[in-house]
Amino acid sequence: MRSRARILVPLTLTGLLLTACGESGSSGTGGAEASGGASGDACAPVAGEQLVVLEDDQQLQNADNIVPAVNMATAQANPALLPALDAVSEALTTEELIDLNAAVDLERQSAEDVAATWVEENVDTAALEQGSGPIAVGGSNFTESTILANVYADVLAGAGFDASVREVGNRELYLPALISGSEIQVFPEYLSTVTEFLNRQANGPSAEPVASGDVQETVNALQPLAEQAGLVFGEPSEAADQNAFAVTQAFAEGLGVSTLSELADACGDGSLVLGGPTECPERPFCQPGLEETYGLQFADFRELDAGGPLTKAALQQGEVSIGLVFSSDGALAQQG
Repeated sequence: MRSRARILVPLTLTGLLLTACGESGSSGTGGAEASGGASGDACAPVAGEQLVVLEDDQQLQNADNIVPAVNMATAQANPALLPALDAVSEALTTEELIDLNAAVDLERQSAEDVAATWVEENVDTAALEQGSGPIAVGGSNFTESTILANVYADVLAGAGFDASVREVGNRELYLPALISGSEIQVFPEYLSTVTEFLNRQANGPSAEPVASGDVQETVNALQPLAEQAGLVFGEPSEAADQNAFAVTQAFAEGLGVSTLSELADACGDGSLVLGGPTECPERPFCQPGLEETYGLQFADFRELDAGGPLTKAALQQGEVSIGLVFSSDGALAQQG
């Protein structure tokens, strides 16, 4: 569903805006009305190095939480497998995922070392139910997926398995391999993205979407699709990698906002400048969604990129008020 391409952001997310965003929608304002708490240019861009994500408190975006995907036959034959992976989900947060990505992308540490340190500090592998036998964990060739694959492999090794990491291609290539269990048996997936991929696989390319911003509802929709495909999924983590909207910390602190609803309340004067990819003004998970779900109004739109360096630089340099990023981007790591 999403084919990513990032620089500091995981490579398979480029298509998230284009695909997870669904079909084009109208860009008119609808839904909630902004209260008009500010006037003039109170919500104009504010430069600053530190970026912060505003909470999507009305669930505009689909829930793309990290979730372990496992070949069904492998899971049935190895009862210790899913509990070990669920221990990762229990411990992993979005803030930690940001730090993991930053350690590799910004600090130039190896994904293997970063994963090993995180597992040592966050998972008591000695307390896990013990299994045995070889398990290959697949990982795509972008930072986040490589880190998560190594985290899974390290935890499985601590649970007694002979675990290894195998780099694989895109979802169209690796998912059949996971379903067959011949080359890989485990993969770190994204909840809504894999749900919609399996939905279209089972019901055709025009299938009505079943994923949403509600994690449990999406899990419920995924379960029968997974069973039909020959997969099982563990518990989703709190950590998510999905479309998000960032502002500078100076901008957020100046207005006293931490959610998109609070931004709409504070910025009813239409002075916001939005930055994002070319498709943003037409995609319901971007500008139209912000307008219709939150009642936000914009003075201007700047054509930049999908969560990449152009958008982040424009935010930091005070050229846009708010920009589309990805929620686990290492560039969001708190500085100092």
